[in-house]
Amino acid sequence: MLLDSASMYFRAFFGVPEIKAPDGTPVNAVRGFLDFIARLVTDYQPTDLVCCWDNDWRPQWRVDLLPSYKAHRVVTERTGAPDIEEVPDPLEVQVPIILEVLEAFGLCVVGADGYEADDVIGSLASQARQPVDIVTGDRDLFQLVDDEADVRVLYIARGVGRHERVTNDWVRAKYDIDARQYADFATLRGDASDGLPGVAGVGEKTAATLLQRFGDMDAIIAAAVDPDGDMGPGPRGRIKAAADYLAVAPQVVAVARDIDLDSPATALPREPVDLARVALLGEKWGIESPVQRLTEALVSR
Repeated sequence: MLLDSASMYFRAFFGVPEIKAPDGTPVNAVRGFLDFIARLVTDYQPTDLVCCWDNDWRPQWRVDLLPSYKAHRVVTERTGAPDIEEVPDPLEVQVPIILEVLEAFGLCVVGADGYEADDVIGSLASQARQPVDIVTGDRDLFQLVDDEADVRVLYIARGVGRHERVTNDWVRAKYDIDARQYADFATLRGDASDGLPGVAGVGEKTAATLLQRFGDMDAIIAAAVDPDGDMGPGPRGRIKAAADYLAVAPQVVAVARDIDLDSPATALPREPVDLARVALLGEKWGIESPVQRLTEALVSR
């Protein structure tokens, strides 16, 4: 089980009412995130679990290709270090607490410098030798769904308790394409939340139709530039007008699958590795109940 950690703790922060620790520090995201993990472990009984981390939420190599990538979320630009993302102050103070609690439990946390959590997930999923469940509220990860390799997404956009199990049939029913085509579909359609403009005049239906007819982005571009290609004048003009964008966007949208993560210890522990520290953190931050629920979820497996 691969957790898109930021997707989950953002969801916890906005979905769980404000709760404060004894010292006044907000801990609603901490509580919600731990409860999400406890529920998923109870429901799915994974043998291995990784909390995948954004070491760089906006990698420079993606920005170099497409400067608009996530630009609207930048608070402060930095040279030689990741830009500062716009994060609510009451959430920002909770992220170190989440990491501290995960470490005390012995849950595997994996990030990679210069890469997003999506890339860590893509690499772990592609290199796994067992079935994989990816937990996320991010549609971009639909590109990793692979029925043959037994990789699916547990999509939590409507909440962890109401998540959807995304397989290739689910993607086909929703978008009329295969999961392997999703990255090209997202490139064509665009995504304002990630600063991807898409191809002007091409929405979901046109993007799906193009992929149904031509298969992938390379074939779509080839048909557009071929005077004898089997493409109507409207789509042909739009694809040709977006040539500069289409030359770089597919690399930005595609999730990395080949990062060397040095074989992290992903096995889910049967109990917290440091019971005393877990108890101390539970008391310090006023999170005894979610700590107990996660402990019980681990022990009961």
